[in-house]
Amino acid sequence: MRLRLTEFRPRTGPHVHRVVQPRTPLRHTSLTAPDPIGLLLGDHDGLSRLAALFSFASRSPHTIVHVPLRDGVPPDEGHGERIDLVLAHRTLGLRPSHWPGLRRGLRQGTPLTVRTDEARTARDARAWQESRDRDDLRHTTHARTLFLFGGREVFAESAEDCAYAAGFGPRQKRVAEGHVAFMTGLPLVQPPGGGHPFEVLVCFKPYPPYAHFRRPSRPASRPRPPAASSSSPRARPRPVRTDGPAPPAPRR
Repeated sequence: MRLRLTEFRPRTGPHVHRVVQPRTPLRHTSLTAPDPIGLLLGDHDGLSRLAALFSFASRSPHTIVHVPLRDGVPPDEGHGERIDLVLAHRTLGLRPSHWPGLRRGLRQGTPLTVRTDEARTARDARAWQESRDRDDLRHTTHARTLFLFGGREVFAESAEDCAYAAGFGPRQKRVAEGHVAFMTGLPLVQPPGGGHPFEVLVCFKPYPPYAHFRRPSRPASRPRPPAASSSSPRARPRPVRTDGPAPPAPRR
């Protein structure tokens, strides 16, 4: 996928950082913090571009990926304060407390165009699924921003999750009427000692007015027939861990 970004080089003391943002905002995509359940809600364009951003982050260990999501179109689903998203490799050593200063330095950027490699992302995601010692996303919320820290394989897995939601979300029943379709969830590290699991639910929803929306394979020039009675595709399954508790099952 061709991904248009803006690149920034903010400085904090002697250190220069590389930060990228999508060049155009994801207007119909929103995020709320996992407290303990967060919601990532997007249309086809937003989820597709998030998949590409996760894919880019997976192979960019020295780059901070910042996705502004607070100022998009307010969703009519979910609750809680809308927040931004930051993706960074753990090895980069980014401290969330330093982020407000870095964010203030994102003023004069340079256009950047990159291409993601879907086949390579799929291989990395498959390696994560087949690993006996999986490395999930570490997460924290600070300064109205959700920080996800991980490595190449878990970011690739998250890219596949968003791509699945973008591709199969439009096929779900009643989405043409404005209903939300839960698709999957991001693989988050869980705190020790049990308790309610932390989750970021990945959901698809077209943006209004819903008359513009057509489910795949249905031409826009013809009236839409009644919804089919066949069952919806299942949410993308999570592989079962063999070395510890299994992650939360997808909700329907």
